[in-house]
Amino acid sequence: MAKELPDHSSILVKLADGTVKQRNMLTGTEVWTVPGRGHRPLTVPPVDEHPIDDDTIGSVCAFCPQRYLDTPPEKARVVLDAAGTMRQIRDVRASQLNDTHALFRRVPNLFEIVSFDYWAKNHGVEPSAEQRRRMAEYLSEPEGYDHVLSIVKTRLRAIGMRPDDIADLSEDDLVRRATGFFAGGHDLIIGRRHYTDSAETSSQLASAGTLPVDEHEAYTRLTISTMRDLYGLSDKVRYVSAFQNWLKPAGASFDHLHKQLVAIDEYPVATIAELRRLHDHPDSYAAILKLCATRGLLLAQNDGAVAMIGVGHRYPTLAIWPLGEPCAPWEAPESIVRCVSDLLHACHAATGADVPVNEEWYHRPLSVHRPMRWRILLKWRISTLAGFEGGTRIYLNTLDPWTIRDRVLPRLLTLRSSGAINPMRLGDECKISPHDLAGSIG
Repeated sequence: MAKELPDHSSILVKLADGTVKQRNMLTGTEVWTVPGRGHRPLTVPPVDEHPIDDDTIGSVCAFCPQRYLDTPPEKARVVLDAAGTMRQIRDVRASQLNDTHALFRRVPNLFEIVSFDYWAKNHGVEPSAEQRRRMAEYLSEPEGYDHVLSIVKTRLRAIGMRPDDIADLSEDDLVRRATGFFAGGHDLIIGRRHYTDSAETSSQLASAGTLPVDEHEAYTRLTISTMRDLYGLSDKVRYVSAFQNWLKPAGASFDHLHKQLVAIDEYPVATIAELRRLHDHPDSYAAILKLCATRGLLLAQNDGAVAMIGVGHRYPTLAIWPLGEPCAPWEAPESIVRCVSDLLHACHAATGADVPVNEEWYHRPLSVHRPMRWRILLKWRISTLAGFEGGTRIYLNTLDPWTIRDRVLPRLLTLRSSGAINPMRLGDECKISPHDLAGSIG
């Protein structure tokens, strides 16, 4: 039997001294914002800023376009054809890497969170006939064969294998260790730019918010198609985690725009908690939207999605939700994907390229039949969890929801006026209708 949802006044409350207490309606996480702790700047000036060298701008890191051979064999890329249309091409061989100009590339992660060996040894996963064919074709070219052996050796050196031991391995041994490049479950989606096209110094990094809106949509679509593909790795895949770590404080290895997708064999703790709360409170999604609409926490809205301040998160959070009936990302109509991408792009642009951010995707796993909302959270990694949080499980968020809104809304207004983001309603212009709320209920 469904339980009654807590009153909004207990979910988000401001006390007499200015302390704000909030609770996440899907996870139960409790967060406090204490007066006086949120006045610090979100960022610090770069310590190693320097002029950009035009001769090396395409080879700054392993993800840059002049260093294609520093990443494992590519699975797919987005290119701009002669007609100005963005399209995806798959299975690019090593000899073809420079035949087209890649806006985004899908490549295996050299250092997987969940390796192909994990799937093979724990679940008996073997490469499919298509994956074997692709591996054979890639290795059939001298360029591809040399590339694969070079990448395998790079990984072995990185994990600490001695040069003499690597030299003792046969080429057949090295090739066998490359199977995961063609059949693994941890992929990267890499943008072409390290710096913005107009950058003059090394501080002008190309973040998601600096992309043209149509490129950001292509980035979003490639992420969605990759997510759906990775569910096909094995019938043991329970979830595909999609996320983006921007800047080192948020966990990024390179300050180069990329998303990660990882197939795992368990439902995430957050997904299990959300399903339990939806069982007890089926109207939770509608209640969250209503809370934000009635407490002045809506940021932006277009025809198919809404952006709002996240309530009850450890870090300052912006949330982007598609409206209408709940669906998985790969089930969403093209128009909805476009609307979600536009709001996500706008929130990144308003946040700024110098703020460390985790982008987290949440969706209904393929094997779960209860409706769950696809949504994306942007979390500003501007504080460090400490002993108080660990001991109490009460988290200190330095910015309360209204302070976040007051920082983001003026930036969105400026971006809209300049044409840097697609048209959308902002702040008090947002109107969540009963239809929108009804469509959001699982």
